[in-house]
Amino acid sequence: MIVTLKTILGIADAKKTAVGAFNVTELEGIQAVLGAAEKLGQPVILQFAPVHEEYIKLETMGPIMVMMAENATVPVCVHLDHCGDFDMINRALEMGFSSVMYDGSMLPFEENVANTRAAVEIASKYGASVEAEIGAMNSEDGSAADDCYTEPDEAEKFVGLTGIDALACSFGTVHGLYKAEPKLDFPRIKEIYDKIGIPIVMHGGSGVSDEDFKKCIANGVRKINYYTYRAKVGGEYVKKKCMEIEGPVFFHDITCWAREVMMEDIEHAMKVFSGISGEKI
Repeated sequence: MIVTLKTILGIADAKKTAVGAFNVTELEGIQAVLGAAEKLGQPVILQFAPVHEEYIKLETMGPIMVMMAENATVPVCVHLDHCGDFDMINRALEMGFSSVMYDGSMLPFEENVANTRAAVEIASKYGASVEAEIGAMNSEDGSAADDCYTEPDEAEKFVGLTGIDALACSFGTVHGLYKAEPKLDFPRIKEIYDKIGIPIVMHGGSGVSDEDFKKCIANGVRKINYYTYRAKVGGEYVKKKCMEIEGPVFFHDITCWAREVMMEDIEHAMKVFSGISGEKI
């Protein structure tokens, strides 16, 4: 069943847990995410971002995400991630996406506020939720200037001016593969959470240790974006299997191998995020 981001994060906030938000670029990814969620009985977020159009277009992937989410036996939010294009936001909402992220984090504060408010107004016509972002992600070596981190007072002002449902913050994570151990600012997360009164989103979730995930959640993170390491696990396993097999390798086998191992990786992430050992919600 499809639900909004506000609804699904409300479930997590009430339990002081987090919901995994898994970007998908292929059918096997959707199957792995929903398969893990249904096996564990956990709510989940399916995401697509403009950057993924290098692999598959929104017009192809979006309707499949919506259809499969509608047929799922757990609550599923279908979310457009990291988008600064209002045309794409409108197209996703028309397809049935229940949430969008307007990303104006690289814009001046006032422009980010104005554009985010416009996104909230658009989404409200569809009964959809909105995530936004302030602050900037670290570089992959784990370094960042102090002014890259989200300021708690600025976050509070931003939320008050925009009416968003969730805020992505910068506190030490990166997108992609980590080249050094991330240094996460846990007190900053807690201060922001206490000030803004809405769920905090963690971008760059791949590669963070289980213990650090748990600390982030304890301090107010309720949505955790996860893609790179899931894709890496699938690719590495396929590579290993192909090297082991003598004779022809069939593509249908490759997709099954990848789906199986990605589902295992997603299950582990979901257990960490939700604090469960496999029990149903």
